[in-house]
Amino acid sequence: MLEVSRRRETAAVSALQRVAVVGSGPSGVYTVQALLDQDPTSTLAVDVLDRLPCPYGLVRYGVAPDHEKIKSLQTNLRRVLEDPRVRFIGNVPVGEGGVAPEELRQLYHAVVYCVGAATDRRLGIPGEDLDGSCSATDFVSWYSGHPDARDGFPLTARSVVVIGVGNVAVDVARMLVRGAAELHTTDMPQTPLDALATGPVRTVHVVGRRGPSQAKFTTKELRELGTLPGVRTTAHASELARDPALGDPGELPAAARRNLAVLEGWSRPDDPAALPSGSRIDLRFFLRPVEILGTEGGAVRAVRFERTAPDGHGGVTGTGEFEDVEAQWVLRSVGYRGVPLTGLPFDAASGTVPNESGRVLRDGAPSPGEYVAGWIKRGPTGVIGTNRPCAKETVTALMADAEALAARPVAGQDPLVRLSAGGRHPVPWSGWLGIEAAEARLGSTLARTTVKIPDWDGLLRAARQSA
Repeated sequence: MLEVSRRRETAAVSALQRVAVVGSGPSGVYTVQALLDQDPTSTLAVDVLDRLPCPYGLVRYGVAPDHEKIKSLQTNLRRVLEDPRVRFIGNVPVGEGGVAPEELRQLYHAVVYCVGAATDRRLGIPGEDLDGSCSATDFVSWYSGHPDARDGFPLTARSVVVIGVGNVAVDVARMLVRGAAELHTTDMPQTPLDALATGPVRTVHVVGRRGPSQAKFTTKELRELGTLPGVRTTAHASELARDPALGDPGELPAAARRNLAVLEGWSRPDDPAALPSGSRIDLRFFLRPVEILGTEGGAVRAVRFERTAPDGHGGVTGTGEFEDVEAQWVLRSVGYRGVPLTGLPFDAASGTVPNESGRVLRDGAPSPGEYVAGWIKRGPTGVIGTNRPCAKETVTALMADAEALAARPVAGQDPLVRLSAGGRHPVPWSGWLGIEAAEARLGSTLARTTVKIPDWDGLLRAARQSA
């Protein structure tokens, strides 16, 4: 019986010949890898669709440029996308203004949406829309060369407040005080490199509403702040002392204990005279933003914080004490959030597509042939590696449905024909290789290595020239 079951499973997978994965970031590529691992007869064809002409998602456009070891993950993702069973199709938006999910269901036996969490959370406080107040997500997109990135940042700021104590907040703080020599070796576009390398930022305040033991940054990222040439990193001794975990760190997870040890090494008295000269990153805790204060001209001049205290249940409560921190620039880094994809159900409360083990739920029931993986499935939690088991769970569910999915009728023509209709101009893998070559040439002209092309016109021109 076991052998019969295996033969049936293999036959079902063999008949399941056409699958689309929407999104080419880590969750998308790990989904592809899991699919290929379940393809014993090598008959599966996987199309990886992305609205950008470039693959790799946040590995290309979210990992800090100076984190070359993490960015080298692109090599592993590349191996999957170059598998002969896989076809990268870029410059194909899905949802509003692009290909509808219903159309994809007609073209593929199954579609897995790995579209991430495309926006950031807001603070919901007065002054959040002043000039000089923006999201860390927008700033990261700009210095990472994303073609949709906005500009207009207050690059003449002397003092910056970053609200949030996760890895993105730490990345942003580090990039604000990096010197020209360290940035020159990265693949940052030239405009943000020049602006950041010559910017007048002297102090970056990284602020969290809870205590240091509850901060979300990893110890490796935190320690890196103490290695920046010409930059002092400080923490306030009185704020560290407020954390009840400090007296009994043995009850904390190992990562939190390591973070506390690093922060204690940077602690100083709350005395202005004790402030170091030169550039400084100041890590602050137990401060909740209540208002961003502006000038008469509508620009940021300071952030008003309320002092908080532990409430004994893992949260904090306000104390009625306030502190204004001078700043000409405020960056909020309080988490990502998924956005609706036209044609798919969406749970606004969680910012995810309703699902059960990755199966998309429509009106509470699984929708045949529709799946999700990554942040749009589980919310913006975990690190890059967390996407592996998440993708595997989804693919396990998909393969359990393989026999029924293979029986679904799909259009007989190559999906690329339909995806190229209506004025759409998909970018194939060869187009991406053309972009890579153009970025290498650009780097050579600037006496650097590879330099990203940061605009749509430039990317698409490079892709076309490779054809």
